[in-house]
Amino acid sequence: MTANSTELSPKKGAPENGAPETTAQHEQQTAHWSGVFAMSLCVFALIASEFMPVSLLTPIGSDLQVSEGMVGQSITVSGAFAVLTSLTITSLAGAMNRKTLLLALTTLMGVSGAIVAMAPDYLTFMVGRAFIGVVIGGFWSMSAAMAMRLVPISEVPKALSIFNGGNALATVIAPPLGSYLGAIVGWRGAFFV
Repeated sequence: MTANSTELSPKKGAPENGAPETTAQHEQQTAHWSGVFAMSLCVFALIASEFMPVSLLTPIGSDLQVSEGMVGQSITVSGAFAVLTSLTITSLAGAMNRKTLLLALTTLMGVSGAIVAMAPDYLTFMVGRAFIGVVIGGFWSMSAAMAMRLVPISEVPKALSIFNGGNALATVIAPPLGSYLGAIVGWRGAFFV
C-alpha cells in the first residue's frame, strides 16, 4: 500500500461506502479548538446580550420613559429578527467566506450593544435590539457548519457541546449578572460590559 492510498483510506467513524476524498482528509485534519472556544465565548456574549434586559426592565423603562412591558418587547423584537435572519442568511450570504461573515456578525454584536447603551429613546433602543436579533439568527444558523470545519468529524459532537455550554452558561448567568452590573454601573454600563 502506498503512502497516498493510506492517506485516502477511510478512518474510523468515516463512511465506508465510497466516501469522497474530502471526508477522509477532513477526518485527518487537526482540530482548531481555539476557534471552537472563541465561538463559544461569542455564543456566551450573544446570549448574555439577548437576555440582559430581563433583569433591567425597570431601570431601562424609567430612563427611556416607557413601561416595563414595552422594554420587555425588546426580547420579542430580537427573537423575531433572529428567526428572519436564520431563514434568509444562507441565500443572502451566498458564497461569502463564513469566517468573514462570523467576524462581521461579531462586530455587529458590539455595534448593537453600543446602540442600546447610548440609546436616547425607545426607538433607538429597539433598533439596537433588532441588530442583536440579526446576529443571533446568523450565528446560530452557521454554528454547526463552522463546527464541522474547525474539527474532525469525530469531534463535531464535542465542539457542538462546547458551543451549547456557552449558551447554557449565559442563560443562567446573564439575568443576575445584568442585575448586578445594573446596580453598580447602571443599565447602560451593563450593555457596554
